[in-house]
Amino acid sequence: MIYINIFEYIVIAVVLVIVMFAIIKATKKDASLDLNKLVEYLGGKDNIIKTESEMSRFKATLKDVSKANKEGIQKLGAKGIVEIDNSLKIILGPDSKQLKKYIDELK
Repeated sequence: MIYINIFEYIVIAVVLVIVMFAIIKATKKDASLDLNKLVEYLGGKDNIIKTESEMSRFKATLKDVSKANKEGIQKLGAKGIVEIDNSLKIILGPDSKQLKKYIDELK
């Protein structure tokens, strides 16, 4: 009887651990996919002239701002977008430095 109870607890613990890992994997973002999408939404790497990163803000100077998909950028998690002349200032949070580095490596 005691062995059956211990076995049941072990099975429950294993199932809970598997469920926990499944939830973590499902909520974890694929950074390279997001970065690729962001570059695509900025009009592609050839549309990006210059990038700057400052704290949580990312600034991209673009050849043609009309090629940028602002709705798509917001759906990827941008908290705000401001268009000034031929540039976009995007509030991304801690991902802004990673995006700048990624774009710099593409060029």
